[in-house]
Amino acid sequence: MSRNEMKGLANELKMQLLTLGGLVALMWAIEIIDHLPATNLDIYGIIPRRVIGLRGILFAPFLHGNFPHLIANTVPFLTLGWLVMLRHTSDFWIVTAIAAFIGGLGTWLIAPSFSIHIGASGIIFGYLGFLLSRGYFERNFGSMALSVTVGLLYGSLLWGVLPQQPGISWQGHLFGFIGGVVAARILAAPRKPPKTY
Repeated sequence: MSRNEMKGLANELKMQLLTLGGLVALMWAIEIIDHLPATNLDIYGIIPRRVIGLRGILFAPFLHGNFPHLIANTVPFLTLGWLVMLRHTSDFWIVTAIAAFIGGLGTWLIAPSFSIHIGASGIIFGYLGFLLSRGYFERNFGSMALSVTVGLLYGSLLWGVLPQQPGISWQGHLFGFIGGVVAARILAAPRKPPKTY
């Protein structure tokens, strides 16, 4: 590998670290502010079937119910988010946007009325859906190996798309996951045509 390639790789890694670190720092800063007296930022989450609740599609991923909720989301956000970035850093932004939109809109449409949905887990499930399905859409060794590895490490999270525990937005998980699959289909690298002789 040439010096220029090494420098480019180092710059790419630095950009990835700054992106993930910056977003996590923003989540933590917002949660600290939300714990100040007379502050309730959670009202900016997704409120199903209320027009004002649509703003939560943008804001909900940065809001968390408490610090344990945020801690539980921080590690998978960092690890799965970085795996999404492995091929192109730009993939991260596209997958994040699609998962946030589809996850948020699906939650807004079907979640119970008079509930508020917050947290980055919908986007995390979007990353999971993207990473698990990319191997299927691209059918190359690297993508399939990554899909299998992510399945082995994080496959148990898939139970989160089913209604189980009260207070957990399975709707956000389910539609976030669907958003990730959609993103994988959109971003799938074109397959090389078979060789003819």
